[in-house]
Amino acid sequence: MKAIVCEAYGPIDGLACREVPDPAPGAGEIVVEAEAIGVNYPDGLLVQGLYQAKPDLPFTPGMEAAGRVAAIGAGVTRFAAGDRVVLSLSHGAYAEKVVAAQSAAVALPDGVSFDTACALVCAYGTAHHALKQRARLAPGETLLVLGAAGSTGIAAIEIGKIMGARVVAVASSNEKRALAKAKGADEAIGYDDLRETINRLTDDRGVDVAFDPVGGDAFETVARAMAWNGRLLVVGFASGTIPKLAVNLALVKGFSCVGVFWGAFTRREPEAFAANMAELMGWAADGRVEPEITERARLEDAAEVLKRMHARKTLGKIVLVP
Repeated sequence: MKAIVCEAYGPIDGLACREVPDPAPGAGEIVVEAEAIGVNYPDGLLVQGLYQAKPDLPFTPGMEAAGRVAAIGAGVTRFAAGDRVVLSLSHGAYAEKVVAAQSAAVALPDGVSFDTACALVCAYGTAHHALKQRARLAPGETLLVLGAAGSTGIAAIEIGKIMGARVVAVASSNEKRALAKAKGADEAIGYDDLRETINRLTDDRGVDVAFDPVGGDAFETVARAMAWNGRLLVVGFASGTIPKLAVNLALVKGFSCVGVFWGAFTRREPEAFAANMAELMGWAADGRVEPEITERARLEDAAEVLKRMHARKTLGKIVLVP
């Protein structure tokens, strides 16, 4: 079978498409024949050695794959051959067939496509956990979403609206702001004059929750525009710069800086993760969330797709198709 392999930590260009042996399931494992594979920003960090984890080399990147169960190992009770599932992994998904523990699989309801399922894992899973468990977003609060046209930003917009928030989306171009509005944002603004615009839109009160997968200069700007008892969510650093917090701002403005590490959440709180995924799958089946699948690329083009994503030249969710 074909798989994308990282043979040495370094530039994304170093990824190679290789012929590798088909995986066989061990005890408690399943093999899934992938129909769609999600592409996520952390995949590119992982292969560059810039992520929190460093798998042993060589390895296959990829955090999510959806398809049908092709084989099951001894002791598997939750799934049978032919079942539709989506996998949530730390790595290993960029392949035609993916082996995983049955505990890493979530059954797909009728009506939820393989493409949609991939978006619901990392992007929507991160936004959901951030807004539900970490921010405890309440109806009527103002939610600011940075990087609003990316897959995680779009997820935060849709989930924020479901939770009853007023959503202000921040994106870098007219095209991206139009997409944010189409996905439900009440306001869509740019990064220029960000603090002044936030103050105007909130009558100088500030935002209750800020969802920041971007980092960089925007983080400090948002820190100065938080409301009393606000929650500034640290989700990621798509800008390439990890910002520093002037803690006096948290003191005088009375807001909290809250870390969001979805991968650790899935491992440390599996029951809460399972409940979150069930809720997301229900929303998707009911049409309350509709991930924006903007591109279906070949598995062989994984490196090119990741490079564009890291250059912030992509919109919505991209999936690879074996």
